[in-house]
Amino acid sequence: MSTPRGIRNNNPGNIDFNPRNPWQGQLGIEEGVARPRFARFDQPENGIRALGKLLINYRGKDGLPGLGEKGIDTVLEAISRWAPSSENDTRAYAEAVARSLGVRSTQPIDLRHPATLRAMVLGIITHENGGNPYKAQVIDEGVRRALL
Repeated sequence: MSTPRGIRNNNPGNIDFNPRNPWQGQLGIEEGVARPRFARFDQPENGIRALGKLLINYRGKDGLPGLGEKGIDTVLEAISRWAPSSENDTRAYAEAVARSLGVRSTQPIDLRHPATLRAMVLGIITHENGGNPYKAQVIDEGVRRALL
């Protein structure tokens, strides 16, 4: 069985490569695939950091009408932006991540809270890669870096 793309790229959230985003530890676009799309990182902690930073930054973006407070502050809103329905079963993805957080997908959450961000990151890693290969310390360090 081959290693999932996100794990090979040290980018367990499968963040699209964008040269305008000079992420800490980003090495460039992925290599060795027919249609490169995702960023590559030097270590998983920096890929997890970028994942966490993006989720935190979503708070300032427009959320879905009638959900939560102003901005993106629910699992459903965050996953709708992270994994658009044009490419994913966004509702199922959001429900799976919300279950891992122990909340409803439409319930407001605070991603600046370390335990909440960690749970959200872990839910995304698990969904994007079919599981989580990382030790707790790797995820903890990526989340710590995201919150700096």
